[in-house]
Amino acid sequence: MKVYAMPHPSLIQQSQSILKNLTLLALGSALSALSINGILIPNHFPSGGITGLGLLLHYEFPTIPFILFYLLFNIPLFAMAWRYVGRRFFFYSLLGLAIFSLSIHFIHIPIPLHDKILDALLAGILSGTGVGIMLKSYGSSGGTDILSVLLLKRFSIRLGNTCLALNGLVVLLSFVLTSLDTLLYTVIFLYVNAKVLNIVFMGTSHRKIVLIISEEWENLSRQMLKEFKRGLTIIHGEGAYSHKDEKILYAVITLRDLGRAKEIIQTVDPKAFVVVTETLDVMNPRVGNQPHW
Repeated sequence: MKVYAMPHPSLIQQSQSILKNLTLLALGSALSALSINGILIPNHFPSGGITGLGLLLHYEFPTIPFILFYLLFNIPLFAMAWRYVGRRFFFYSLLGLAIFSLSIHFIHIPIPLHDKILDALLAGILSGTGVGIMLKSYGSSGGTDILSVLLLKRFSIRLGNTCLALNGLVVLLSFVLTSLDTLLYTVIFLYVNAKVLNIVFMGTSHRKIVLIISEEWENLSRQMLKEFKRGLTIIHGEGAYSHKDEKILYAVITLRDLGRAKEIIQTVDPKAFVVVTETLDVMNPRVGNQPHW
């Protein structure tokens, strides 16, 4: 009787991880290609970053495909990815670049909108969603995404903010080549693209800092620990006027948990003093946004 060995669990996990990442890269590339071929090129909209440079040259030399310019500009960026980001990101981005190139070649679906503002809005939504999905993988499609990942890892600059800044530089360069109307439509596209990218990439895992001053701090801490299954920090303070000892609860929670946290505070102590602030970045294996590249 033949005995067949079962695949090693780690091999199965690696296969699932590769399939997941290729799926993210393929879906994101398809959405980005739809934005470029379906809206940007038909309307002669400039874009930003490496895509924008490639499109500008394609508009000036229409017989040369956009993707050829894009590939040439990516050579120095991939050298940066190899040196400063990581080998895994480099190789997955090579796969992403190949998938993106095939998507640009094969996906030509006309989008029948007759309002350029709507064109700019939809292009921003499609492009921002596509790039955000790709960056949820271990790679990217190259271009500005590589610089965005590099700045996120080095300086915690949000992906959408980097894209917006780099894209703006290319738009300024295109000022002499396009009309003012087209540039303004492009600004709308780039702004929506950056905002949607941040939303898709960060999602509801974006963290908020909550500071709570309450006489019911013990009850509040118990309730919040029970509800959210994550740690709280108790900060010892003193009232500047009363000189009374105060206990300040410090918590870092996700955006999706913020509403429930407010309900608990309101129920336990309606008189509690609560401050909710933004976080630039949070790093911790349990609760933070660990860089995955």
